[in-house]
Amino acid sequence: MSGHSKWSTIKRKKAAIDAKRGAAFTRVSKDITLAAREGGDDIEMNPALRLAVQKAKAVNMPKDNIERAIKKGTGDLPGMKFEDYVYEGYGPGGVAILLSVMTDNKNRTVPEIRHLMSKNGGNLGEPGCVNWMFEKKGIISVLKENRDENELLETALEFGADDFSSDDDLNYTIITTPETFGEVSKGLESVGIEIESGELTLEPQNKINIAGSDAISLLKLLDLLEENEDIQKVYSNFEIDDDELEKISSEL
Repeated sequence: MSGHSKWSTIKRKKAAIDAKRGAAFTRVSKDITLAAREGGDDIEMNPALRLAVQKAKAVNMPKDNIERAIKKGTGDLPGMKFEDYVYEGYGPGGVAILLSVMTDNKNRTVPEIRHLMSKNGGNLGEPGCVNWMFEKKGIISVLKENRDENELLETALEFGADDFSSDDDLNYTIITTPETFGEVSKGLESVGIEIESGELTLEPQNKINIAGSDAISLLKLLDLLEENEDIQKVYSNFEIDDDELEKISSEL
């Protein structure tokens, strides 16, 4: 079956060595906010939110922070009104970049994004310039440790999964449609399979392989974009070979 975007693997590896508590809180807070925005604040009815909250508790995020992230997503945060926007453009090597943004001040956020892009080898494009390259999917990760691949594959398919990958060193990746994401994640949990992470995301239909200075510049740009508090998710269509990633890792 087809492989999953290597960017997800890279992000997990980077997160594993990131000891900064604040950075961990920022990542899971964004996951919670986006999940609440897309599926509401009912944890039982919103599997993406349930999994994001579980992830937040695993890094010891305070309950008040979790509740604030949920309220931000549903628009119930007192005194603040957040709007959703999607911005598109290109990074080093001609790689497509799509940004899911939630902000209370578009006039502040857009110049910040434009500056980050232009200063780091990218540029914002017109609406629709790269959106067509991506397809919405559900992505569920399960730790490989003490888990039989064939058994997990059969179980996932029985619950309605579309695809399966074992390319990641640490996790199996189960791919679903947006419509079956909740059913598959609940099904796996019902038979005792612990889910490491799960989300609705945008997957590139085709990928661009990059290397060398383009790869280094792109990864640095994506990091900067993900650190911006108004950018909820960063999607891209690049791919880096394992050997190349090993070669440039010391420069990131």
